[in-house]
Amino acid sequence: MMRFAPFAGLALAAVLLAACAPAVPRAAAPPAESSAAADPSSPPPSSSEALATPSRDAAAPAAAFALNAAPRVVTEKLVAPWSIAFHGDSALVSERDTARILEVQRDGDVREAALIPGVLHEGEGGLLGLAVREGFLYVYSTGSGENRIERYPMTGEPGALGVGQPEKILDGIPASHNHNGGRIAFGPDGMLYATAGDAGEGGLARDLGSLGGKILRMTPDGEVPEDNPFPGSLVYSYGHRNPQGIAWADDGTMYASEFGQETWDELNVITPGGDYGWDEEEGIAERDGMIDPILQWPPSEASPSGIAIVGGTLYMANLRGARLRAVPLADPDAAVDHLVSEVGRIRDVALAPDGDLWILTNNTDGRGAAGEDDDRILAFAPE
Repeated sequence: MMRFAPFAGLALAAVLLAACAPAVPRAAAPPAESSAAADPSSPPPSSSEALATPSRDAAAPAAAFALNAAPRVVTEKLVAPWSIAFHGDSALVSERDTARILEVQRDGDVREAALIPGVLHEGEGGLLGLAVREGFLYVYSTGSGENRIERYPMTGEPGALGVGQPEKILDGIPASHNHNGGRIAFGPDGMLYATAGDAGEGGLARDLGSLGGKILRMTPDGEVPEDNPFPGSLVYSYGHRNPQGIAWADDGTMYASEFGQETWDELNVITPGGDYGWDEEEGIAERDGMIDPILQWPPSEASPSGIAIVGGTLYMANLRGARLRAVPLADPDAAVDHLVSEVGRIRDVALAPDGDLWILTNNTDGRGAAGEDDDRILAFAPE
């Protein structure tokens, strides 16, 4: 059962498809960019506050994809893939356990573009999020005793992409067997955002001196932006357990999906300096000073991962529960589940340059039932 906090969001109409899993009934509730989630060339807001509150006047068209039709299989036989980022017409895909970055072309041709040094895979750690900006590939990975963000100059042309020598952007992000966060994306303000888990130590989420249990915001060089909510700190929001997907709506509103513990998983609107409650609260708490999710549901139903926003709809990949959830931002309680148990676990979702919606399955990560062709990238065309 999903539970909803009333949310005056974008004044959008969302087109959802028939022949899908039925929408979950609304339950009584207390009042309350993929790396391709945003266009970095968009004019930046004047400050981080410009990303805090959804606009009530936006009128972007909703997007619909033929999710009830057979998808195009872009490629298959990937090993624990984690993230998709696009560079021109080529996709770059990280493999968590092998530390490989693969170049995937639209026709399904796959080649190894890079092997990231120093990556240590243990549990949920390894090679995680990717983002591309201005000729650089940004990489979030687990190393010895830490998670870190590096960037690599990109070399070659599509079909023969490679990377140069790494440059450290940020290190010292807490790491553990699980709760490593790992998603990175550039926001519409041109800043780099990263999700950092609590590394299994819940108290880190509320410690503003720690990078754990946070969403971080930095310049492309890893410096602290002058308009960050806490002076001299990369912390953008805190009180997170294990935030996963991040994306921005057309009006600049930032959204994040988050793994809960035993009670509620969450979809949140991210406010600069916001306290999201962990490890004192989980889900809708109605506590002064804490920000409640706009959507919550039991972890046993669907565990969220990457998200992408297209038009007025947020698409959320889910691992446990094996589904793609479509959430109309104007009316989150009208969410509809697609592909339920049809393709297995789904790790990431991204809008491709040709307008297709790509999903990345994740059945070879040790927690899924891998088929002969797993893992796969599947593409759904617009209706």
